[in-house]
Amino acid sequence: MEKHQVFSSKIKYGGIFLFKDFYKFCYDYLKDDLEFAVLIENKYSEKISGDEKEIKIEWVGYIKRDDYFKFEIKAEFKILKMINVEVEQAGKKRKTNKGEIEIKMKGFVVRDYRGQYATQPVRRFMRNIYEKWIIPAKIEKIEDKLIEDCDEFLGQAKAFLDMEGKR
Repeated sequence: MEKHQVFSSKIKYGGIFLFKDFYKFCYDYLKDDLEFAVLIENKYSEKISGDEKEIKIEWVGYIKRDDYFKFEIKAEFKILKMINVEVEQAGKKRKTNKGEIEIKMKGFVVRDYRGQYATQPVRRFMRNIYEKWIIPAKIEKIEDKLIEDCDEFLGQAKAFLDMEGKR
């Protein structure tokens, strides 16, 4: 199995948002819209200091693209200085949160994820020829798709937060 990082980026936001809605939006977007079949929460920690809360979350997701390739993503969320606030919206008071959010995302293309071609030197040699001379255009297309998906997720998360802050 070979894993190559093809994407790394982050976004930051400071303002008003409802944490539970944001969490649900991000999870649903990765599972339903980008179709990550497996999405695991490796870490969820909260630290409370007075009225402020700090939350750290780490997700790892996987999609099998075919019998040879799969995508792997790692998303790290840091919510800092989160406090509960009340805002007035259309004449009604609404409970929400205020704070800073940072999302770091990495995307990896995993080749030969079942390890079929890594067991013997001859098979590794054949895999290298296959990747270098037969499917380089497919590899580029697969990598571009993962970059597009990761960038789309970060864009949608940022748009969600911007919309929440303007309500």
